This record gives sequence, structure tokens and C-alpha cells, in this order.
Amino acid sequence: MADILTLTMNPAIDIYTSIDKVVPNHKLRCAAAQTHPGGGGINVARVIHRLGGDVLALYTAGGVTGQVLRALLQAEQIPAQAIDIAGETRESFSVHETGSQQDFRFVLPGPTLSPDEGATSLRQLADLASSARHVIASGSLPPGIPDDFYAQVAKQVRAQGCQMVLDTSGPALSAALQAGGIYLIKPSLRELRELTGRPLNTEADWCTASRALIAQGQAEIVALSLGEDGALLVSATQAWRAQALQVEVASTIGAGDSFLAALVWALSQSHDLAQALRQAMAAGAAALLSSGTALSQPADIARLLPAVQLRAA
Repeated sequence: MADILTLTMNPAIDIYTSIDKVVPNHKLRCAAAQTHPGGGGINVARVIHRLGGDVLALYTAGGVTGQVLRALLQAEQIPAQAIDIAGETRESFSVHETGSQQDFRFVLPGPTLSPDEGATSLRQLADLASSARHVIASGSLPPGIPDDFYAQVAKQVRAQGCQMVLDTSGPALSAALQAGGIYLIKPSLRELRELTGRPLNTEADWCTASRALIAQGQAEIVALSLGEDGALLVSATQAWRAQALQVEVASTIGAGDSFLAALVWALSQSHDLAQALRQAMAAGAAALLSSGTALSQPADIARLLPAVQLRAA
């Protein structure tokens, strides 16, 4: 049992390499690969664990790649529990082009889960969530799982007295918000525009749109990711804006997961919203210093934290 439970329905083995330039129709001789356990909830759990948080990662796993994923989590000593599935856990492949400093990310859809496997996932989640304060559902849904799955999760964990945190996109996000009662969501600006159907060109627009979701009972806190423009954290009574920290970027992969991990960890430690946003911004920037999906490290977070500047929005 853990204070923070993460759910990853479509995990992956993340493979990362680099090359001078990506060109078509040629054999591209890459550098030695890095391999990490991946998927939104797993990445969040990895960072929370590094920060000293009491966390457990619940995830689906199947086939030979599923065994590799279990071993990678064990190697990092991440408290975890697998949900057995028949299909083969997916792999994701990322290439860093050193000449342009761009990342190319190739993401497979994942195995198709049966209705029984979806139901088993909900049962195992219910068993583990009984003692958790926060349940973080993060990442895409695999084929076979209905768009309203996270809405079902939200209803279930809310009935158990847990606060649900959701980081997903598209129909899965929309369905969960319509169900309501979510503690915290982390949409990008593009995702917020899709949800509202509005251009949202100014900070005032972002605050208004976020507060509309809160007023409708869909979420209590909106952590709006603005990419290179930082982030905005909005509740019913507060709004804080943080600019992105300027760091030397090794890879952009994993910054969002690191941000969310530090944000929820800080809130679980009874930090106020402003303090939690500072931790999140430092963690997101720290992830940029690491290649591939190595994610942020506590020493880098602590070093960057004093540089984070906030203002009321």
C-alpha cells in the first residue's frame, strides 16, 4: 500500500539513441541505446520515488517485453505491481538528432486489451487505492479500452476517498472531465483549446478557461503546460504563472512527466500551490538535462529550484 498510486494502462519500454542527422532511405548508424521503463504513470512514479515519496506503480504487462519492463522497474527499485495481459507490451523508439538538437519519437499503439483485462485493471486498482491519497492516471489508453475508462477510474477512486490526478489527451480526457470530480489535470495549451473550442490567445483567456472547468466541477486544479512559455497553475481562488527555466537541453523527453511527479509529490507533502509549482518547474527543467527518458534527478531539482520565479496571474 502506498500514499501515491500511479496507473499506466499502456506502458512501454523506452529505447533512446542519437545520430548526427536523420535522413530517409539510408541505414542510420546510431549511438548505443539507452533503455528505460516508460509510460506516463511509470515515469511519474520513477521521479516521485527519487524524491522520497511513498509511491506504487500499477501497470499492465505482457509477453517477453513485459518481462523486460518488470526487470527494468526492479533494477530502479521502483515499488510496482503488474496487471497481467495476454498481449505484448509495446516499445517506443526515440532518436536525438545531434546536428539540429531535435528529438524524433516513434510511438506504437500498444497491445489490444480485452474487456476482461480492463475489468481486472479496475479491480486491482480498487484494491490498491484503498489506502492511497492520490491516484495518478497518466498516459494513453491502449486499443480495446473504451474512451470512458479514465471516467470509470475517477468515479471509482472518488468513491474510495482518493484524489485523482489525470494526464491524458483526446477523447479519454474529455470523457473523464465530463464525469467530473477530478482533483488535478495537466493539459497542454493545445489540449485546453481542443476542450473549449476557443483560440485562447492570452493569459487571461487561459485563466478563464481553466476556471470554467473548475466552476463546472470537472477539476479542482488545472496545471496548464505552456512548453517553452512555462506553466500556469489555477485553482478556484489562485492562479500562478511560472516562466520556463533556461537550461542546456539534452533531450525534451520526459519533462512533462517529471513536472507532474514533482507537483503531486509537493502537494502530498502539504506544500501550497505556489511551492508545488516551483518544485514542478524545477523538475521539468531538470529532466531537460538528462538524455532520453532518464528523467529528472533530485540534485538537479534542488539546484534549479532557487531560480524558479512565480507571479500571480
